[in-house]
Amino acid sequence: MRYAIVIEKAAGNYSAYVPDLPGCVATGSTVAEVEAEIRDAILFHVEGLREDGLPIPAPESRVEYVDVAA
Repeated sequence: MRYAIVIEKAAGNYSAYVPDLPGCVATGSTVAEVEAEIRDAILFHVEGLREDGLPIPAPESRVEYVDVAA
């Protein structure tokens, strides 16, 4: 599966979340670290859903960039 993630700069670190997996979040001191952490968080989240017998949401979110004139 391939889930879209959102990485945001916070006040001293980075945070990430998965729009298709509510509650699946991670933090890290660098972009590379938060990317690794969110991968682990996704695996943990999906494993928990399976163990609880809950459906695993399909990855449906898309990420696009929009250019705007300043």
